[in-house]
Formats: sequence, C-alpha cells, structure tokens
Amino acid sequence: MAEPLRNDPQCRAALQLIRATIEEHCPPGVLMSEDQVNGHDGPELLAEARALARAIVLTVERLSIDGTKPPAPSIKA
Repeated sequence: MAEPLRNDPQCRAALQLIRATIEEHCPPGVLMSEDQVNGHDGPELLAEARALARAIVLTVERLSIDGTKPPAPSIKA
C-alpha cells in the first residue's frame, strides 16, 4: 500500500501556493475555503489536494460551457 502523504511543511506550502493561484485566477465559488475543507473532509493534506483538484475541474468545465478557451499553459516541460 502507498505511504500516505505526510503533513510536512513543504507539502503544506506547495498546496498553499496552488490554493492561492486558484483563488487568484479561477472563477469565484469553485474552491471551498480551507475551513470548509477541514470541516468537510478533515485537515489532511490529501483532503486539501482533492479540494484543489475539484476546483480545477470545475474551472475547466465552466470555461468549456462558456465557450472560452483556457489560457495557454505558461509552464514549459
């Protein structure tokens, strides 16, 4: 079985960066607040990661419904 995500500062910092980016660039209402996530799913890192993933999917769905194209990726492989 895979090792569960550790609640270490680097993982938490990475998720906070992703949360801040979603809050800045995605439509309002796609992302639950941290308090909502903690109350609904618990304070584990995996719960936060799931909430972030849901927000990304909802954003893509809204962009698809609106007929607008998602922004071009700015991260090069």
